[in-house]
Amino acid sequence: MEKEVRDKYEAVIGLEVHAQMLTKTKAYSNDVNEYGAQVNTNISAITLGHPGTLPKMNSKTIDFAIRLGIACGCTIAREQHFARKNYFYPDLPKGYQITQDTTPICTGGSIVIRTEENQEKKINITRIHMEEDAGKSIHDVDVYDTLVDLNRAGTPLLEIVSEPEMRSSQEAYNYVSEIRKLVRYLDICDGNMEEGSLRCDANISVRIKGQDAFGTKVEVKNMNSIRNVQRAIEFEITRQIEVLESGGQLSQETRGFDALKGITISMRSKEAANDYRYFPEPDLQPLFIKQEQIDEIKMDMPTLPRALFEKYTKEFGLSEYDAYNLTDNKGIAMYYEELIRHTKNYKAAANWIMGDIKSYLNEFGKEIDEFPLKAERITSLIKLIDEGKISSSIASQKIFPEMLKSEEPAFLIAERLNLFQDSSEDTLKNFILQVFEENKTEVERYKAGDKQLTGFFMGKLMQISYGKADPKIANSLLRQMLEQ
Repeated sequence: MEKEVRDKYEAVIGLEVHAQMLTKTKAYSNDVNEYGAQVNTNISAITLGHPGTLPKMNSKTIDFAIRLGIACGCTIAREQHFARKNYFYPDLPKGYQITQDTTPICTGGSIVIRTEENQEKKINITRIHMEEDAGKSIHDVDVYDTLVDLNRAGTPLLEIVSEPEMRSSQEAYNYVSEIRKLVRYLDICDGNMEEGSLRCDANISVRIKGQDAFGTKVEVKNMNSIRNVQRAIEFEITRQIEVLESGGQLSQETRGFDALKGITISMRSKEAANDYRYFPEPDLQPLFIKQEQIDEIKMDMPTLPRALFEKYTKEFGLSEYDAYNLTDNKGIAMYYEELIRHTKNYKAAANWIMGDIKSYLNEFGKEIDEFPLKAERITSLIKLIDEGKISSSIASQKIFPEMLKSEEPAFLIAERLNLFQDSSEDTLKNFILQVFEENKTEVERYKAGDKQLTGFFMGKLMQISYGKADPKIANSLLRQMLEQ
C-alpha cells in the first residue's frame, strides 16, 4: 500500500484481554484448575452442567480481581451481580457462561504504554470482570471430527476491556505486553499465550484522520502470541483501508487470524453490538465487598514494574533502556532487587544481569530462578572489581565460569588462579617497556602525533600482563612514559 494512502487513515483499536487466573480450583466448583492434564479429567457434574448442580464462588478469584483493579487504579464495585451469557458451542456444556454484565468488579483505571516515539500514553480501561472459560475444541487431531476437551471449562477468567484508544498495531503490542507483565508481577496469571492462559481479541476499525465518528468495527480472534496480535491488527488495518479505497463497504463481523498465511478470515457476521442473551444468574447471590478486604489486599501488593522503573531511573540513575530490561521480567527484577541489597554499585549489578547472567540463561535455556549463583556471590565479585583487586574482564572470563562450577568464593578463585591485579609501578613499568620494545614502529608513530595508539598500547599491556595490570594506574603510567 502506498504511504500517502495509508497516511490518510487512522486506526481505532480496542482490546479484550482474557487472563486465566492461577487458582488451584475452578471458578465455581472444586475441580482442579491445571494446564496439561489428561483430556477430560478435571471435570465434574458441576463443570458439565448436570441438572440439580449448583455453582459455588471461588473467593480467590475475587481477591485476584481486586489485586488487578488496584494495580490499574480502578474503582472496585462494592456490590456485584452475576449473569448468564448464553450461546451454544460444543465446548460449553451448560450452554451459557457465568459472567458479570451490569456490575463488573472493576471500572476505570488505565494501563500506561510506550508509543513508537517512546512517549508514555495512557490507555483507559472500560471494565474488568470475572467470568468462567469454555472448554477447548480441537480441530487438528481427527481428520473427520472436532474433538472437545472440557478440562478448561469453568477455569476462572479476568476479562480486561480497554477503551478504543490505541492507534497502531505497535501500541496494541505494547499494551498486551504491559498487561502480561502486570499479571505476572501480581502472581494472578502466568501470561503464557501459547498455552491459552492469556488470550486477546482485537476490535479494529479505520477512519479518515480528523474524523470523529468511528468506522465499522471488526473483531479478530485466535491470536496465540503478542506478535500475532500485532500481525493480525496490521493486516486488518491494511485490508479495511483497501476495501474503503476501492469503494467497498465493511461489515461488522468476527474474523479469525491464520498465523501461517498472516491473514484474517471471516468467521461469522455480527450484526448487533451485543448478540448474547444476558439474564441474572439465579444460583449465585449478589457479592458484597468490604473496604477492609480491599485495604488488606492493598497492604499485600508487590512493588509493580512501573514503580521499579521509576526507582531505577530516578533514584539509581540507570538509563531507561537498562530499567526497562530489568523490569520486563519479574524474576529478573527480583534478582536485581536482591543484588542491590548487597551492593550500591547499581550500574555494575545491572550490567552483570544483562550481560553474563542473561548469556548463561539463554545458552542453557533456563529461567532466572534456575540460575545457580545466589545474589551475594555476584556482589562479592562486584566488590573485588570495585576495590581494584581484579578487572571486569578477568571477573567475567576467568572467575565467573569457575563460580558456576563450585561453591568456592570469588576471592579464593582469584587467589588460586593468581588473578589479582598488579598495581606496583615498578612491575607495570617493566610491562610497558616490554610493550615499547616489541612495538617500536607504533611508538615512533605515537611520538609523531598518532595519539589514538594509546588504546593499542593498553591492549598489548593487558595481553602481556595476562589481564592483571590495574587499568587505571597502567593507563596513567603508560601516557607518562609515552610523553617522555
